Order: sequence, then C-alpha cells, then structure tokens
Amino acid sequence: MTPLSDTFGVRSGALVRVQHSARLPGSMRLIGLAVILTLGLALAPLEAEVQPPGKVYRIGYLGTNPPPAHLWDALLDGLRERGYIEGRNIVFERRFSEGKAERFPEFAAEMVRLRVDLIMVPTTPAAIAAKNATQTIPIVILTAIDPVGAGLVASLARPGGNITGLSVLAPELSGKRLELLKEVVPGMTRVAVLWNAANPANTLTWREMQAAAGALGLMLQSQEVRGPQDLKGAFALTAKVHPDALLALGDALLTEYRQQIVEFAIQQHLPGVFWGRDWVVAGGLMSYGPSVPDLYRRAATYVDKILRGAKPSDLPVEQPTKFELVINLKTAKALGLTIPQSVLIRADQIIE
Repeated sequence: MTPLSDTFGVRSGALVRVQHSARLPGSMRLIGLAVILTLGLALAPLEAEVQPPGKVYRIGYLGTNPPPAHLWDALLDGLRERGYIEGRNIVFERRFSEGKAERFPEFAAEMVRLRVDLIMVPTTPAAIAAKNATQTIPIVILTAIDPVGAGLVASLARPGGNITGLSVLAPELSGKRLELLKEVVPGMTRVAVLWNAANPANTLTWREMQAAAGALGLMLQSQEVRGPQDLKGAFALTAKVHPDALLALGDALLTEYRQQIVEFAIQQHLPGVFWGRDWVVAGGLMSYGPSVPDLYRRAATYVDKILRGAKPSDLPVEQPTKFELVINLKTAKALGLTIPQSVLIRADQIIE
C-alpha cells in the first residue's frame, strides 16, 4: 500500500495519428493542425480531473475520555512524521464512554458499521470491546496493562489475531512504586490502594502488588471502585482506616478524577505515588512509569505499518523504553516530608 500522501498518477496522453493528404491545400492542412492542437489542450485538463484522489483513511479512536492535548499532539506528530495529516489523508472517528465502560461495545459496533480502516484503543476495556466487535479490522492498543493476561494477544512476540500495540508493564512497575514509597516514608507499614476493579487488567496488577508488598513487609488495604460514584465511599473508608500512604493504579477512570484523588491525599496527609506525570502536575507527590507521550508517538509506527499492508498478528507488542520519575517538592513540603537525596538524584523532573 502506498504511503498516505496526496499523490497523483502520471498517464500517457492519447496519441492522435493524422494522415496528411497531398491533395489538401496548405491552408486546409494548417486549419486541421490547429483543430488537433485545440482538442489536445481541451482534453488535457479532463485527463487530470479523472485522476484518482489519494486514499483517505478512517481511524477509529475508542477511549474513556478525550486524551490530554499533549498526548493527542504526540500521536499526531508521530503520524505527521510518516506522512499522515489529519484532515488530508486521515480522518478520526472518536468515541468516548465518559467513564461508562458498558458503552464501549456500542461504540465499537458503530466503528465496524463505519468501516474504519483501524481502531486505536488506550485501555483494556475498550480493547476487549473492539476485539469482540471485529476479528478483521486491525486494532492498535496504546497503553495496555497486560495484553497477554487480559486475553487480548496470544503472546507479546506473536500477538495472533487482529490486535497489537504497546504495553505499559503495569504489573511489574507496581512493585517499583512501592519501593519508592518506602524510601520516602521509611516507617510506613500500610498502604491504601485505590483501583478500578471493573478493569480486568487491574486484577492482574493487584495480584502482582500483593506479592511485592509481602517482600517489602507492607500490608495493602484494597479500596475498589467501579465507577465515579464509588470514589466518595472509597475516600471515606480510606480516611477511616488511616493508612501511611496511598497508591492509585493506572486506569482511565482514576486518571479522569486524578485532581480529586490527589487533593484527598493531601488533605489526609497521605504520601501518594501514581503512574504518570499528569498526576504530579495535578498535585500528587510523585509518579513512576513509562512516558505516555512516547507511547502515543510510537503508536504511529503501528498505524503506518498496518495501513501499508502489515498484519497485526505479525507485529510484536512492544514494551516501554522510556521511563520517568517525577516529584512534586511543593506537595512534599505540604505533607511535611523531606525527599531523600538518593531519590531526588534519580528524578527526571522535579516540580517546585
């Protein structure tokens, strides 16, 4: 398949063969030549008008909420680097569940009816809905927690089926976040874990966290939510049990309400660790995880290869290559914490 750019084919013009007769007077021969030239000029623009336009691809994007501007810009930049310009040779069909995961199947079915060329999904629930809706339209996952454990792909090296993309290694990173918390709060023993139990991928992460907590001598207090209506109850229960720190699992639902979550943590004097930089910008103490803008930019490579004819089953699921530790010193001061120098020197960004 040709790259997505506004290209026009080159066609040979029709060859008009004229037989001149010696019996025609010179003036008549000149008139005949003039008529032929005029017809040729008249036909030239018609020849250009019938050129087939460049292919315009329709890309579906199925998420919980519109991605932050810097993530969407990273995706568009990655596409632009490969010759794909929104509004020129690609158009997006974007659908958002607004925190209601039960709407994903409806939107996935709509994209199938629209005959999109490819579907992009940032979350596991959206990916499952898309997979259930189609086994033929290629699906690219942007930030899958555990695509193998969630049953989206057969393996990272050989996905099989119509799904491929990027994994955020969330189960493995949860233990690292607990280690960071213990470095900052050496005496802590209990950590409240806020997580969306409606996301099947988070169940896998929760199990990994329990194993990591046992190795660190920590006790986890599970605070499950399944929708925004559950946050108030989770906050009340967390305040009642008085944990030493708070950890929120990476999830589209919780990310949408990150401002309320970090404000609750500060009010309760709870050091918190989160999965992405946006949480720390919102006021969270620190975050450790893959660079999400880098993942969105890299997703453009999958789009390019698939639109050129590659099969998702032949494209290995890639893991993050760029990680970020971000610390908010203003929040640390508000919590009465001093971040150890051993942690500060490892930070990729410090917000003061």
